[in-house]
Amino acid sequence: MTEQATGAPHPQPRPRSGGQSAPEQVTGAQSLIRSLEEVGADTVFGIPGGCILPAYDPLMDSTRVRHVLVRHEQGAGHAAEGYALATGKVGVCMATSGPGATNLVTPIADAHMDSVPLVAITGQVASKAIGTDAFQEADIVGITMPITKHNWLVTNADDIPRVIAQAFHVASTGRPGPVLVDIAKDALQARTTFSWPPVMDLPGYRPVTKPHAKQIREAAKLITAARRPVLYVGGGVLKAGATAELKVLAELTGAPVTTTLMALGAFPDTHPQHLGMPGMHGSVAAVTALQKADLIVALGARFDDRVTGRLDSFAPHAKIVHADIDPAEIGKNRAADVPIVGDAREVIADLVQAVQKEHSEGQRGDYEAWWKDLNRWRETYPLGYDQPEDGSLSPQQVIERVGQLAPEGTIFTAGVGQHQMWAAHFIQYDKPATWLNSGGAGTMGYAVPAAMGAKAGEPDRTVWAIDGDGCFQMTNQELATCALNNIPIKVAVINNGALGMVRQWQTLFYNQRYSNTVLHSGPDDVNPAARGTRVPDFVKLAEAMGCYAIRCEDPADLDKVIEEANSINDRPVVVDFIVHEDAMVWPMVAAGTSNDTIMAARDVRPDFGDNEDD
Repeated sequence: MTEQATGAPHPQPRPRSGGQSAPEQVTGAQSLIRSLEEVGADTVFGIPGGCILPAYDPLMDSTRVRHVLVRHEQGAGHAAEGYALATGKVGVCMATSGPGATNLVTPIADAHMDSVPLVAITGQVASKAIGTDAFQEADIVGITMPITKHNWLVTNADDIPRVIAQAFHVASTGRPGPVLVDIAKDALQARTTFSWPPVMDLPGYRPVTKPHAKQIREAAKLITAARRPVLYVGGGVLKAGATAELKVLAELTGAPVTTTLMALGAFPDTHPQHLGMPGMHGSVAAVTALQKADLIVALGARFDDRVTGRLDSFAPHAKIVHADIDPAEIGKNRAADVPIVGDAREVIADLVQAVQKEHSEGQRGDYEAWWKDLNRWRETYPLGYDQPEDGSLSPQQVIERVGQLAPEGTIFTAGVGQHQMWAAHFIQYDKPATWLNSGGAGTMGYAVPAAMGAKAGEPDRTVWAIDGDGCFQMTNQELATCALNNIPIKVAVINNGALGMVRQWQTLFYNQRYSNTVLHSGPDDVNPAARGTRVPDFVKLAEAMGCYAIRCEDPADLDKVIEEANSINDRPVVVDFIVHEDAMVWPMVAAGTSNDTIMAARDVRPDFGDNEDD
């Protein structure tokens, strides 16, 4: 069984009473709501519509399932993701057929890439109408087959409890991920017998969680024999609730640790063995450590292209220990010398014991020379930024101060782009489940609804969404949802008037030809009446949706504005930070190039000397 980020087991389908419930006559819709109650779903994000409408009638009577009426189905899906990542439970979203269901495709794909446990429930046209191109019909099972762990089309009301139990089990065990349950309208309306728990029927679904002892021993021998090892930690460590075990392993071995964008918080940023985030915008020390390592121990990571750069030049001298719950990931991108299939928590716990045994037999790694190099790299090329010469706000400073002034235990979500990378760099993550973002899919518009879901699941914690002005304009309608449902998130809009990361690439690779990346004016500013105005005005927009809104343009006001935002907890808060448009994310490895070409800053290529390539 996989574990939550908190280390507690994922909730499994089970009877609330501790025994078999007496059969009772209900509708399929009533059976669906009862099943959700029994699997422990306490929050559902969704929008009603014709085919799912029968389910919304008994939902009104439930005292155990809270429904949050969102403004767009994409918001429902991302909110369910945020809820799942913040709480360690399964996130649930619901939509009607056709366009309602297809609007869930983006968050389902996002959850699939980032291994988020999600159950999407959709209504479908009546079973006899399926395949006739009926009104609002879409083959959502077929559409989502490549982006779900499994999905079900239910046309018989009797199957609803079993399918719901199976859906939650599949979503939360093994490698977590999204599943979809599509229920025909006539199945929701039909009479059926409800009893719990159902008998689950999942032939062939047997996730391997316990690693093979021989592979563990081989990995331990490589760790103690290596001169330049690196622990390459991915999001699977968070999914398995293995952060405590990881800290023990790291301190036992003395090896440096890198945490991917999806794993921030799995190992304390402030720990002296932490080198930072690897990859395209990773720290120089983390990227270079992987390149020059003689052993990489990958734990719940998948060697994706944003980490490896050009794959054939990645870590050319390293042997690979690759541990993952999903056997399909091992060897997919980089061949493993020691493959280990298993749950990260069990793998790391067994590795600790095996390394201790090696130490007891006198086998202990000597990493003194390695740490000398690592420390020189991180001291010479630390993360940093320059203040704008014109006295405007630095986006990096804004995000850094939001992080520094946030209350203890704050959860941060981010959209995708420059602000996402700055939030990864300049906010410290020392605990799990404090950083939620769209890593694999890179979904703009993720931050606000994900923050809404996280706050709904963890109402006593502060939740800040770090968003860009481009991302914010994709899903900001969910601020109305937050205002009306007492979900007081805080949003920092890093407003540079452009699609910042795309603009950065245009600056670096397209001769500063800014084609369709300016957001605050039309093409060639064709509307003279709009010049000098803010379109949209985020303060007015936020206020119109029931939020408290502030604008900040002067660095002298920065701390005061952030503290004001932190002090307001009875409604959502939006802060429009007007920042310099030319700030860039550094370090950077250009897409498709080798990590050896990392740039510490514009026109600054690190010099590692000649003696470290042996």
